[in-house]
Amino acid sequence: MKSKSFIVAMLAVAAIMTSLSSCQKDEDLNNNYAKYQSAVDAQVKANKKHSKVILLVAFGSTWDNAFKAFDATKAAYEKAFPESDVYVSYSSAICINRAAAGENTDENGKIVKRNYYAPNFWLHAFATAKYTDITVQSLQVIPGEEYSRVINYIKDFANNHLGDLDDKYLASLEGHLWLGTPLLNNTTDVNHVAEILAKTYGNQANKGVVAFMGHGNPDSYDTYKANVRYTQLEEALQKFNKNFFVGTVDMPDNYKQDVLARMQEAGIKNGTMNLYPLMSICGDHGHNDMAGVGEDYWDASDPESEDNSWFEFFSHNGFTPTSNLFGLLEVKDILQVWLDHTKKPVELEDYYHSMYPEE
Repeated sequence: MKSKSFIVAMLAVAAIMTSLSSCQKDEDLNNNYAKYQSAVDAQVKANKKHSKVILLVAFGSTWDNAFKAFDATKAAYEKAFPESDVYVSYSSAICINRAAAGENTDENGKIVKRNYYAPNFWLHAFATAKYTDITVQSLQVIPGEEYSRVINYIKDFANNHLGDLDDKYLASLEGHLWLGTPLLNNTTDVNHVAEILAKTYGNQANKGVVAFMGHGNPDSYDTYKANVRYTQLEEALQKFNKNFFVGTVDMPDNYKQDVLARMQEAGIKNGTMNLYPLMSICGDHGHNDMAGVGEDYWDASDPESEDNSWFEFFSHNGFTPTSNLFGLLEVKDILQVWLDHTKKPVELEDYYHSMYPEE
């Protein structure tokens, strides 16, 4: 039997090792943070041409077609705002890491590595570069969970939460720190976007169903009741044509099964169907949840499974769907809505005013 003193000694060693491991992790984290900040600082310093800057913030993606969509969006912003520098940022750590690791390839089989650092690094770099006017444009579709993260990045920056920025400089940003709101920020936006989509896809709706698949907030995260925007959009679209429908991946009571039920209730039980991602870009959700084809995307033993794609689900329920693999940023008139939001951003004290979508 081990002596009591031996056991106590081993426990002490274990505690020390755990502490050392924890310290090592903290040190690695700090080193990575400093490395990322240094990289962004250098990029901004090397590319600064103007006193104003626009940061486009998306959730993110690792699909090459999404990279191209973000590149085209950045170019459109540079054309629309020639007096501003423009950068693109991801808010998803997973998307940032995977894009940087180059886990996907382009159409020529070449590995693609992209750096889309988180907004906090960009904002810090903008302060270091002493930009006099900063606009953060949300590329989210609804004012939900991801939009709230964008707002928190801005608030942390404005409040100098790490204490490493020049407070005098931050004070000079009062009236010069802006937020561009999401696509469907209010009911006016909903009606405007519905009009654009109805005009763009009206001919298809005259021949069959046109269904849009949004992301949606999971119920537990729907803090700002942003899911109502999907319901409002479907209602607005159906004023143009009853064949328009809007569903989601994550909104309770608005999954593909719920969309089918509404279609059947309206007497639409078969025919052609065009599927579109109601997302800024067509990434994993668009390619897999919406357009996935084959046995990996259809479980005959569980037709209601959330793992079944929209394409397979509607194919097995009497429809002939076509998947359209591009996002809303690639629809010229929809991109213009985001551009218009950037032209009329909101100030810091008004950030929360737009986060009550029921109004």
